[in-house]
Amino acid sequence: MEKRDYYEVLGLQKGASEAEIKKAYRQMAKKYHPDVNKAPDAEEKFKEINEAYEVLSDPQKKAKYDQFGHAGMDGAFGQGGFSGGFGDFGDINDIFGSFFGGGSTSRRTSTGPRKGNDRFMQMRIDFMEAIFGKTEEITIEVDEQCSECLGSGAKSKSDIQSCSRCNGSGQVQTQNRTPFGVFMSTSVCPECNGSGKKILHKCPKCNGRGYEHKRVKLEIKIPAGIQSGQQIRVAGKGERGINGGSNGDLYIEVLVGSHPSFVRDGNDIRISIPLSAVDATLGCKVDVPTVYGDVELNIPAGTQHGTQFRLRGKGVKGPRSLGDQYVEVRIEIPSKLSKEEYKLYEKLKEAQGHESAFERFKKSFKN
Repeated sequence: MEKRDYYEVLGLQKGASEAEIKKAYRQMAKKYHPDVNKAPDAEEKFKEINEAYEVLSDPQKKAKYDQFGHAGMDGAFGQGGFSGGFGDFGDINDIFGSFFGGGSTSRRTSTGPRKGNDRFMQMRIDFMEAIFGKTEEITIEVDEQCSECLGSGAKSKSDIQSCSRCNGSGQVQTQNRTPFGVFMSTSVCPECNGSGKKILHKCPKCNGRGYEHKRVKLEIKIPAGIQSGQQIRVAGKGERGINGGSNGDLYIEVLVGSHPSFVRDGNDIRISIPLSAVDATLGCKVDVPTVYGDVELNIPAGTQHGTQFRLRGKGVKGPRSLGDQYVEVRIEIPSKLSKEEYKLYEKLKEAQGHESAFERFKKSFKN
């Protein structure tokens, strides 16, 4: 019997996109699955659908089929044509897992090199270290790729062979009989642990593991102006890769401590300074602390509580801009007075000879 065109099987036009192919496959597979469709030819149609999807979902096979048709597929499924599998088992699980009470939707695992997971840690520094930056040395334990076998775990390239049990796929298929029929399941090959490879002679340096466990010291450069919560990336110091893949990265979150006087606001710095009522009234000059040292600030006569002054360029030196420092005046009234001070305040009160600020405030309510 002559095979039907794979696009026709899935109800598609030639040149259909990957998304269109997947959508059509899901619809057709769900319609003709033998455990759902009891028609006599349902199983054959289901196999035909999976065969079409196995070709059209693989970019290399699809290109070959588009160019040569079924003739280009000779030998693609082993002897006797289609191998009898059920396409992408992850897709089958997605379609029927919840229907039959199954919860697993695991995909095929790649046997190629895969980068390892990233690692995260925190580092605490004080306020001034964040302003000016620093270099901090840390010690971590890391699995690094073996320098002898470069992660393969083999003594030489000729010692690496395809696993005979899974034929290099890294997975094995088993049949499970249930009240709903026979289901195919995929699991990691126990012989090669999913790598798809067998090693004849192990690397003597790492004993076939492909990596070496080390305790290393790292110098972490903390840039000037870093803010709390920002991260520093250290390449290649994360979890080890899989099947000879590179390590993940290490991300260090910097936590900046507070300062007893300075408060950071972006690249600006804020500080509150105390002044006596006399200094605020008469005016004065004060040496204001900044992160770069003291700076003389002129306080004009009659300065009010809460007044802010700006010191240009005395903030944080960021990568693109230089912040300022804002100085807020906090006028402090003495809670205790000496007899001499009390007499002076009495004289000052008498010398004013006009309404007090509170009296003017009260008058405004009578109008």
